[in-house]
Amino acid sequence: MTETRPNSATSPLSEHEPESAFFTTEDYQRFHERAARYDRDNAFFADDFAELEKIGYLRAALPVEHGGRGLSLAELAREQRRLAYWAPATALAVNMHLYWTGPATVLTRTGEVDLGWLLQAVAGGAVLAAGHGERGNDLGIDDSITRAVPQPDGSYLVTGRKTFTSLSPVWTKLGLHARDDSDPERPRIVHGFVDRESAGVSVEKTWDALGVRATSSEDTVLENVVLPAGQVVGVGGIGAPYPPYVAGILQWYLPLVANVYFGIARRALDLAIQTSRTRPSIALPGQTHAHKPAVQRQVAQAEILLDASWSLLEKAAGDVAAGVDHGAWATPRLFAAKEFTVTTARTVVDLAVQVVGAGAVSRSNELERLYRDVRTGSLHPPNTDAVLDIVGRIALGLLP
Repeated sequence: MTETRPNSATSPLSEHEPESAFFTTEDYQRFHERAARYDRDNAFFADDFAELEKIGYLRAALPVEHGGRGLSLAELAREQRRLAYWAPATALAVNMHLYWTGPATVLTRTGEVDLGWLLQAVAGGAVLAAGHGERGNDLGIDDSITRAVPQPDGSYLVTGRKTFTSLSPVWTKLGLHARDDSDPERPRIVHGFVDRESAGVSVEKTWDALGVRATSSEDTVLENVVLPAGQVVGVGGIGAPYPPYVAGILQWYLPLVANVYFGIARRALDLAIQTSRTRPSIALPGQTHAHKPAVQRQVAQAEILLDASWSLLEKAAGDVAAGVDHGAWATPRLFAAKEFTVTTARTVVDLAVQVVGAGAVSRSNELERLYRDVRTGSLHPPNTDAVLDIVGRIALGLLP
């Protein structure tokens, strides 16, 4: 399969961003050239992952003393949208490792929570993944179908099935949540990490999805798996405020995942712009489709949407990195940024397809893959319904 691509991003929004702290143009080109094959074969991005490990990208947010670069959320978000521009599934999957590392660094540095053991594990090569998805659970991390049975030594035995476990071929520690019903009147949600080599852990191959196929987000089955006491990172009552680390991962996850979808949309529009500049127009002899008023309007609409999304993402990530206190609106603002961005990204990709025309849906055109990849954005928790419910109730004063 061959895919056309522009020589570089044309957006003025990307021209003024700092260069990547990790990747060269040649690196991006390698990732990009593999993306079509991974998608076609429904294969894990193994070569990309090996390179990311080698250059230390999985430690990007770790402090220097742990072998990292100490990147802030804003800096890492820019890296993620650049990577997603060239290899969306690669960026999305590694995102599910990175968002655990950033808040662990921040909370350990401030002394609010000591997650030094987790930073040391990542520095030593641990790969983290998210075990939050569950079939039939429409409350996300606010409740769980997976069960955690407390043990005398402070550990838990965890039983359940987790869906959409990105990085399935390579993760070594699975961050998850499970419900402790040992006190029926006060059920609790337990958050922590289980180890892949623990007895009772198995991976069931279920992943054959519409888009972002290279993430290899298989199901993880847990049967009385030990969650060690030392790897419990938070316990809270149902309906109570999230433990600090759980709140922290939300603050990093939401902007990071949104930036992945921004990168997809930026890439799609750049492809459409290049195509319109080179595609002859019979209706306008001697000119290209770029000279057609309809195309100009579509491109203008897409650029305005991306500009707004870019500004929102920069502000949201920058505020978290700077510690700006938005009070009760802190997390809802991030929900809103994610929702606006993924919805915008889908609209922009649709506009890009309209600009290019029927050729955009050919498997030989990169836009066909981007059209599929962008579809999953609104499905990442919290999904559209959950975001609108939370933001609406807070705005109406129906939530504390």
